[in-house]
Amino acid sequence: MITCRTPKTKKEFEQYYYLRWLILRSPWGKERGSELDNLEDQAIHRAIFDQKGNAIAVGRLHFTNENQAQIRYMAVADTAQGSGMGKCLLDSLEAEAQKRGATLIELNAREVALAFYLKSGYQNMGKAHLLYGDIQHYAMTKKLSVLLTHRSKQAKNLMDVWHKTIPLSKAMNINIGYYDGLELVTHCDPMFNKNLHNTMFAGSIYTLATLTGWGWVYLLLQNSHCHGDIVLAEGNIKYLAPINGVSCAKTEQLLVDGSTEHLVENGKAKMTISVNVYSGDTVAAKFIGKYVVINKEKNQC
Repeated sequence: MITCRTPKTKKEFEQYYYLRWLILRSPWGKERGSELDNLEDQAIHRAIFDQKGNAIAVGRLHFTNENQAQIRYMAVADTAQGSGMGKCLLDSLEAEAQKRGATLIELNAREVALAFYLKSGYQNMGKAHLLYGDIQHYAMTKKLSVLLTHRSKQAKNLMDVWHKTIPLSKAMNINIGYYDGLELVTHCDPMFNKNLHNTMFAGSIYTLATLTGWGWVYLLLQNSHCHGDIVLAEGNIKYLAPINGVSCAKTEQLLVDGSTEHLVENGKAKMTISVNVYSGDTVAAKFIGKYVVINKEKNQC
């Protein structure tokens, strides 16, 4: 089975980088390592693996600011050329960019790839750099729609509540990139939330995670037509890696324990929600929050 996903093991990442080097660097006599840059740890990596587990197409996405991302290092193995692998890879990277709040994608395309990107909806903005004095690149951009799915009204209501009642959420510019009832993805302004080490401030990571969990409870109440005050009773976080670039926080139905089932009968409901905060593909922090919903009027649900 052919799959498009993030490489998981050391062996898969070795294949990923090797194919990048083989297609994009080796023909010009560049040594191994020239295919890497200093953004690998904050990037989103995708590869297509064939039935035997071999990488046949690779590509990378990284954010340049909260709402803008760049695609780089797109490469398809010679044996997979013309099979649609490049389009599959591009679609996967664009979808992840949308989930994390990107409204604009930019890339620098080699002249031989211009037709491919034009067909995929990118605009040619003119000549960019000349790589190795030989390979002409062209700057290309594509606008993306804000991806909130059919739940966009509830998500927008939540953002209004955050920004109107929690001043820090507005200062951090916490927003929702994606919500479909099963998954919630949030993001914030990377520049405002940096510390003296130029990484994301631990307090900002905690706040983003806390409000993501709080937001899940709020949206659950909205979808259940229930009312109640949401309180964080306990929050624990583990910081696993620094966040150097743009981060996002994610939670989903599988990471939630509890429901609003007893809210009417008892006037109170408890939920435990796990939230992962990401730097690119890397889980940089794990948060577990215990939330209590208090229904002051038991018949309002």
